[in-house]
Amino acid sequence: MGKVIAIANQKGGVGKTTTAINLAASLAALEFRTLLIDADPQANSTSGLGFNPQEMENSIYECMVEQARTADIILDTDFPYLHLLPSHIDLVGAEIEMINLKNREQRMKDAIAEVRDNYDFIIIDCSPSLGLITINSLTAADSVIIPVQCEYFALEGLGKLLNTITIIQSRLNTNLVIEGILLTMYDLRLRLSNQVVNEVTSHFESLVFNTIIPRNVRISEAPSFGIPVMAQDADSKGAISYLNLAREILTKNGLLSSDKHMGVN
Repeated sequence: MGKVIAIANQKGGVGKTTTAINLAASLAALEFRTLLIDADPQANSTSGLGFNPQEMENSIYECMVEQARTADIILDTDFPYLHLLPSHIDLVGAEIEMINLKNREQRMKDAIAEVRDNYDFIIIDCSPSLGLITINSLTAADSVIIPVQCEYFALEGLGKLLNTITIIQSRLNTNLVIEGILLTMYDLRLRLSNQVVNEVTSHFESLVFNTIIPRNVRISEAPSFGIPVMAQDADSKGAISYLNLAREILTKNGLLSSDKHMGVN
């Protein structure tokens, strides 16, 4: 049964979608069967893997609202071991349409249950909000990764997200744990970046991943080509960092021996 990891932060611009795409691609590159679920109406994970969201006849919306068969909607990508459950702008209306539905917080969990045994990892790119779609994602997940950018307002809103996670743990998903806090957009040259790293690490200690994602031109460019950063430049600092993140997660979950884990940032 595959492990379900949600990538969540209601604050925009923290590298959430970038992390979802590149972590999923890195796990797939290490030959773990991986499904990326785009649960964001902006559909950036969908376009980031080379698909046009406007051309999607079916998406996660149909799975959650109309209970369509998940397996029928999953797409093959150009990358071995990596599949995509796409999003569409229609997902914007899903929260309103789901208000009166039975077990509305469980819709994504039910959709994933159909295909969970087919994958080693399922990565959910959550929308930048704490609405019903994100609640569905956290209810369906085994763990959550929280990206935090190395900038001035790094901890802004983090308390609210952690409170939401606590509520979901107590009411909807008692097994949900925090996989880790991921520091992103790190610039070695900036004193502020180093201050944020020290502040977040001192606050959350062992919850913070050893891997830190740097600011990197290749990471920024890759979405415009509809590919993960490793497909554009496997030797770039961005690609290496996301591969290290994948290895760190695999090691943490007992799927990779610690001597094979390269902790290079």
